[in-house]
Amino acid sequence: MASNEPRWHPAAVLDAEEARNWYAERSPFAARGFLLALDDAVRAILLAPARGPLESHGCRGYPLPNRYPYTLIYRLTPDVEVVAVAHQRRRPEYWQRR
Repeated sequence: MASNEPRWHPAAVLDAEEARNWYAERSPFAARGFLLALDDAVRAILLAPARGPLESHGCRGYPLPNRYPYTLIYRLTPDVEVVAVAHQRRRPEYWQRR
């Protein structure tokens, strides 16, 4: 991969912010933990982009570590592009049109 940082689809940024805000309303520690888990997932896919299993529409999924029920949905273009930060039990595959 050509970059040390992924490209983020604008809607994926909103997904991440929405999840962080949900956790922040309950606990600042949970919100910080979510952001750390998201950061760990991003680092993992940048180190080994093909590690996430193929989902659909040419995208791959990488579940966040720890206790956060989210999957980082990304596609491999010349760089890694994060398409969604998708909750694992809500609105499955809502991100497919991105």
